[in-house]
Amino acid sequence: MTKLMTTQRKTVQRCIYCCASRGSFSTKEHFFPEAVKWFRKSAEQNYAPAQHNLGVAYAFGEAVTQDEVEAVKWFQKAAAQNIAEAQYNLGASYCNGRGVAQDYAEAMHWYRKAAEQNYAQAQYVLGIAYTFGEAVPQDEVEAYKWTFLAAAQGLEDAKEAMTRLEDTITREQIAEAQKLARNFQSRETPR
Repeated sequence: MTKLMTTQRKTVQRCIYCCASRGSFSTKEHFFPEAVKWFRKSAEQNYAPAQHNLGVAYAFGEAVTQDEVEAVKWFQKAAAQNIAEAQYNLGASYCNGRGVAQDYAEAMHWYRKAAEQNYAQAQYVLGIAYTFGEAVPQDEVEAYKWTFLAAAQGLEDAKEAMTRLEDTITREQIAEAQKLARNFQSRETPR
């Protein structure tokens, strides 16, 4: 699992916990106490984006005391309501053992749910996992498919990984993976 974890750590620096989901009242750098107060009120009324944002606040310790267990609690609530960012963050929590016991199978479960909603970072992580056979069976076609989907959304790390994969797999495998990617039906849920 070391290659995936190395990739995860790199990803964590830029993306893990997503700093702020689209449309939130936060900036990427800070959650302000007033915003967190309103996130909490909304989260307690089962509003999934606020649950995710509250999880982010706890994960980073922004305007609250940092508490990874509390972050996971809120990520789980939002993930159960199909918030892709929360599913990704929950996967990262399981992958890295942050706030929960490390569990790679559970991490892949949540990454896949986010990836199926067309969340590029989760697609990239699945691509890496399939490339190296970490927590999933090694499968170059699946690796290329997920990496291709993430790269198509502009994720630079995925573009680089896709180029590396192209040097190691056959044209037939690339064609099969591209066909799977074209047939991919996102399970995005409306907000």
